[in-house]
Amino acid sequence: MSKEKEDKYKKLLLSLLFDGIGMLSFAIPFVGEFSDIVWAPLAGWLMTRMYKGKIGQGAGIVTFLEEIIPGLDVVPTFTIMWLYTYVFRKSKKAETLGISS
Repeated sequence: MSKEKEDKYKKLLLSLLFDGIGMLSFAIPFVGEFSDIVWAPLAGWLMTRMYKGKIGQGAGIVTFLEEIIPGLDVVPTFTIMWLYTYVFRKSKKAETLGISS
């Protein structure tokens, strides 16, 4: 397996793990929301480490806001970013180049 493909699936596993951690606050009502005070900035930072550049910075801000605002923890921002990067964005590039996938 190529290094690029390995990185792609490593990011998918990390995305699922990080989204799962973010959703844990729903498991313990009220107490869980306080855990978001710690998790939100960490999640935003992790997103910027996983995805470089302006797109990663934007996703980091969205992730921070999604985690800090009560009730939005069910949104899987890491997995959505992975899908955007490796599925939707890639097929849009191929479409622009006239390549069928």
